Amino acid sequence: SLSMQNVSSAFSTSWWMESVALYDICHNTLKIKSPGYDKLNSLVALVMSGITTCLRFPGQLNSDLRKLAVNMIPFPRLHFFCVGFAPLIAEGTSRYRTFSVTELTTQMFDSNNMMTACDPRHGRYLTAAAVFRGRISMKDVEEQMSLIQHR
Repeated sequence: SLSMQNVSSAFSTSWWMESVALYDICHNTLKIKSPGYDKLNSLVALVMSGITTCLRFPGQLNSDLRKLAVNMIPFPRLHFFCVGFAPLIAEGTSRYRTFSVTELTTQMFDSNNMMTACDPRHGRYLTAAAVFRGRISMKDVEEQMSLIQHR
């Protein structure tokens, strides 16, 4: 809380990730008994790589950080993003399984997949962005995001 003033004024966008939430994901979802910093850093790198996919690869909605910030930040001081990520699966399980848009969206907005210790069911989204990779039907994505929006 002491650094909040500095973070609020120094950065235009902030993706929040908390150690407690990262440890919980490693323990409960990824089934890692004793995660070290290497596992936590790998998780953060995986998530940030996923977040910036739309910036690095061509797609239907090519973007840059400025456009992302303009579309995601309703008020200048509200530039803190809670990050949800999917799919998160334990090592040793079926790694090459295909996930439906419904499964990915459900996981993405699940409190167990949030990189901060928060439960998105107990609040409201001012804005949200979902970045999908692969052969995904835009119609399916729009339907799922509409369901999330009208919860």
